[in-house]
Amino acid sequence: MTTSLAPSETPSPVDSALDTGEWVEPAAQAVAEAVVRDAREFGVYARTGGWTFALKVARSVRPGGQAAEGSEKVSAKAFAELAGCSPERVMRYYKAWDMAADDGLVPQFEALVPGEDVELPEADVWLSYYSSRNSATSVRGHAITAAAEAEGIKATKALEVAENPTALRAAILADPGTAEAARGALLDRMKEDPALQTEMARAIARTGDLKKAVAHEAKAADRIEYVRQIAEGGRIRTPAGQTVEAPAELRAEAERHLTLIDELDDSEEAGEWAGEAYDTVRTMVARTVEADPALRVQERRAKFYNSLQKATKVFEELTLDEVLEEDVVEDDMLQRLEALQEAIGACISALRKATTAS
Repeated sequence: MTTSLAPSETPSPVDSALDTGEWVEPAAQAVAEAVVRDAREFGVYARTGGWTFALKVARSVRPGGQAAEGSEKVSAKAFAELAGCSPERVMRYYKAWDMAADDGLVPQFEALVPGEDVELPEADVWLSYYSSRNSATSVRGHAITAAAEAEGIKATKALEVAENPTALRAAILADPGTAEAARGALLDRMKEDPALQTEMARAIARTGDLKKAVAHEAKAADRIEYVRQIAEGGRIRTPAGQTVEAPAELRAEAERHLTLIDELDDSEEAGEWAGEAYDTVRTMVARTVEADPALRVQERRAKFYNSLQKATKVFEELTLDEVLEEDVVEDDMLQRLEALQEAIGACISALRKATTAS
């Protein structure tokens, strides 16, 4: 049995959609013409994006002011005045269309006439050709655009940041995440920018706290590298500068410490771990030297020879001519040299006796 409904009870399209799960378009005559026009224009833009406006420019503008004979096209300036915007903005749309035409994506300007519609590319292609910023056309802009594409982000975002360094500075100062990204970017750039390396080094050297921090980190890095060479290379460098094969026990201990250091998080301080690893390994190196009679002799000989070389170099650098010319000689200087002469004489005598006895 079918139940009829009174006119007031007739379900609306919305009610029907709720009942059936399907949308029923309302009758065309029930929708205002302005709404229909807006909806259709919105649909076109949703599908084509900026191409919709680029077409309006491409089919109506002829840069240079002089239109071809019989053409209704106008200059970018005249079009901008009619549109209520700047000629530069009009030309950015014009150039985007020009690049797309060169790629065969849209028709050339000559094939377009005012008011004519053509099939447009998808909206997601638009940003590949258009930039809303003047800097995008400069050499600097092209470099920023290329870098943005390499990072997988929109060029317009990178250009916006580049044009507002004060905003970038504020973000770095306020946000640790932004500061970390900036740090990584600077390090990557410095690898290929010697001038920036010099500027950064100079800035750090002039800042006391930064200078101390760099020295601290450099010391830790040197100690870690010392342990790494033993663990990975299997060689040790003695205090006197000799390089010999590392015992298995020493190498295993170096590997253990190195593993602990490598497993530290980026936020953890490596300096203390590096110091502990270095001290442990150096102690074992000293024990290794003392446990091997032949190596112990070589080590002491090398240590003595190094000290002798340093003393010889220092004495050779004494500028006696300047001392005599300026008459700056004092009794204390002579006493020190005489004491040094006696010490050297005693050292020579001891060495000669040792040589004779051996």
